[in-house]
Amino acid sequence: MADKTYDYDVLVIGSGPGGYVAAIRAAQLGLKTACAESRETLGGTCLNVGCIPSKALLHASELYEEAHEGALEKFGIKLTGAKLDLDQMHAEKSKAVGELTGGIEFLFKKNKIDWLKGHAKFTGENTVEVDGKTVTAKDIVIATGSSVTPLPGVEIDNDKHQIVDSTGALALPKVPKHMVVIGGGVIGLELGSVWRRLGAEVTVVEYLDQILPGMDGDIRKEAAKIFKKQGFTIRTGTKVTGAETLKTKVKLTVEPAQGGDEELLEADCVLVSIGRRPNTEGLGVDAIGLELNERGQVPIDHEFRTTVPGVWAIGDVAPGLMLAHKAEDEGIAVAENIAGQVGIVNHDVIPSVVYTMPEIAGVGLTAEEAKEKGYTVKAGKFPMMANSRAKTNRDTDGFVKVIADAETDRVLGVHIIASLAGTMIAQAAQAMEFGATSEDIAYTCHAHPTHAEAVKEAAMAVQGKPIHI
Repeated sequence: MADKTYDYDVLVIGSGPGGYVAAIRAAQLGLKTACAESRETLGGTCLNVGCIPSKALLHASELYEEAHEGALEKFGIKLTGAKLDLDQMHAEKSKAVGELTGGIEFLFKKNKIDWLKGHAKFTGENTVEVDGKTVTAKDIVIATGSSVTPLPGVEIDNDKHQIVDSTGALALPKVPKHMVVIGGGVIGLELGSVWRRLGAEVTVVEYLDQILPGMDGDIRKEAAKIFKKQGFTIRTGTKVTGAETLKTKVKLTVEPAQGGDEELLEADCVLVSIGRRPNTEGLGVDAIGLELNERGQVPIDHEFRTTVPGVWAIGDVAPGLMLAHKAEDEGIAVAENIAGQVGIVNHDVIPSVVYTMPEIAGVGLTAEEAKEKGYTVKAGKFPMMANSRAKTNRDTDGFVKVIADAETDRVLGVHIIASLAGTMIAQAAQAMEFGATSEDIAYTCHAHPTHAEAVKEAAMAVQGKPIHI
C-alpha cells in the first residue's frame, strides 16, 4: 500500500523505453505506480518517432531496393515492374507503431499503472503538477528523454518538408531528388539510407574528419568505403554555416571545418542530425533545487539518485549513452533500487547498433580507447567475405574485430560490420558481461553455417590462428 501522505509510491515522468519499463518493474514489485506522459500515445520518442518507425522504413526500403534494382536476379528471382507506393510504406510503418504503443498501454492496465496524461512539472518536494492537477509521490523518476539538437542558422520546419529533423524525415510525402544530411552519425546514416534506397541522391556533411564519431577507427573507415560504394556522397571536415529556404529548394552554405572558402549546396530536403539534448525544459527542476550539469543533464549517482532525496533519473536525460536499451536496463535497476533491492547496470557493456545495410555494431572499448586507458591491445579481425553463410547469401561486406588485453586475454571490445551485426553483438556483450577471454569465445562451438562463426574466427585471430583465412 502507498504511504498515506502520498498519492503514489512511484511516479515516473516520461513513458519512453526507460520510463515505461521503470513503471512496469515498480508495479511488479508491489509499488503503487503512475506514469506521466504528455504525448497522445505511450512509448516516447523511440516507439513513436524514433527507433521503431525508422526500422520499419529501413526494412521496407531494403525490400524495395532489392526488388527494384534487380538484386534478386542472381538468386533466380526475376521481377519486373516493381513500383514504390510510399503512402502504403508509411501506413505499414504507422501500423507497427500503433501496435507497439498500444501494447504498452495494455501492459500499463495489466500492471495497474495509472497513466497521467499531460506535461509533468515539479512544484515542490515530492510534488508535481500534471495537466493542472497536483500529484504527490514518495519517489519520482525523471525519464524525460532527449530531443534533437538544433543547428544555429538552419531552422527546422517539418511541416514544409524542406529542412527537417529525424521526426520530419520519417514522414516525407515524396522522395526528394537530393537530400543533404547534416551529421554523419547513426540517425543521419540510417535515414539517409532509407531515402537513398528509395531513389534520392544523398550527401552527408560531417564536421569531423570521419563519419560515425566514437566508433572504432577500423569500423569508421570501412563504413565510409561501403557507404560511398552504395552511392552516398560523404563530405567530412565540413561545416554548415547557414541555410536559405526557397520555393522548392534549400541552399546550404558550407565551408571547411578548419576555415576556408564558402560554397553553396543545393538540396530538395535537408536533414539536421547533429545529435540530441536532454529534455529538461519545463520540468521545473528549480522548484526542488535540482541543478543540471554543464551538458544540461540531470546528475545521478551509481544508483540513479539525484542530489534531491526521493528524485531519481534514468535514460537520455541522465549522463551516458543515449540508447533505448540502456534506458530500459536503467528503468529496471532504478525500480529495484527504489523497492530496496539492488539494481545494477554495467555501463561498460552497452552495445550500440547502426541499422544500415550492412549493420554496424560495437560493445566495450574501441582499440583507440583501450590504448588510451593503458592496455596493451591484441586484436583479431575476420572478414565476412570468408564466412560461408555470408558468402552464400552474397552479403559479404564487413568484418568482425575482437579486441583483447594482451596480458590477460580478457575481451575489451568487439566491433562488427555485417548484415546481422545487431544480432551478433549480443553474443559479444554477454561474453564480456561474464568476463570472457578471446579463447573462451574461440573455443565455444558455433553453429555452421552462420554469420556468428565470424565472431568465433575473429576471437581465434586474436591468437593468430583463424581457420578460414
